[in-house]
Amino acid sequence: MDVGLILRPFIDSLFWLIPVALLIGLLKSPWAKGQIGELLVRLFAQQHLDKQTYRRLHNVTLNTPDGTTQIDHVFLSRYGIFVLETKNMSGWIFGSEKQAQWTQKLYKRTFKFQNPLRQNYKHLKALEATLGVSPEHLHSVITFVGGSTFKTEVPTNVTQGIGFIRYIKSFQQAAFNEAEVDAMLHALQTGRRAPTLATHREHVQNLKRRSDLKAERQCPKCGNPLLIRTVKSGPRAGQQFWGCSGFPKCRTMQIL
Repeated sequence: MDVGLILRPFIDSLFWLIPVALLIGLLKSPWAKGQIGELLVRLFAQQHLDKQTYRRLHNVTLNTPDGTTQIDHVFLSRYGIFVLETKNMSGWIFGSEKQAQWTQKLYKRTFKFQNPLRQNYKHLKALEATLGVSPEHLHSVITFVGGSTFKTEVPTNVTQGIGFIRYIKSFQQAAFNEAEVDAMLHALQTGRRAPTLATHREHVQNLKRRSDLKAERQCPKCGNPLLIRTVKSGPRAGQQFWGCSGFPKCRTMQIL
């Protein structure tokens, strides 16, 4: 009996099953889900936002005092600057504006993730510094794609699917003229880091370093040590941040 002939169909099936299994695993990875979510937002924007009225930039990495920050989407218009953070998630979502972490429940499993509003706040501050615009003209927008369901009340700027389109279009009062929009677009195109794999890797390393609460940090302005502090009052009460030990002479702050 030729064992090879008996095993040949099994071996041939493995030849196809292994690549398919690897592909399925890749598509389920956080990186792939993020890329798919951002692609969906691009398609929604192309279909529903006039490209002359809303200038679009995607995957914008900017330098910050503590490394880099990566912004999923920026829409520049006469009506303001809209900074969009994408979340490709399914299941039930629980969270409020003031909570540091939100919760995803998927079947019987529970996952914690950073409050996307706080995550996007750093993006707004980076754009404010880069463009030199008033914060009142910068608008944070969060959109969830992937079929998730909110189980708690969320702010109007936290949307699902194409809901971000309605939110952006709700701003109808002009804040800039066309020349100013063109100038801001040029400033971002020249000031952003090149969207390369090397830039992404560096940004990931910066994220790991910033998440290490044991790592020593120095103030980028005066060189004094940075300390973990907590906001005591106001809409961001309870949020932790890195603050300069030279306060009040130096008021440098970095978001955790």
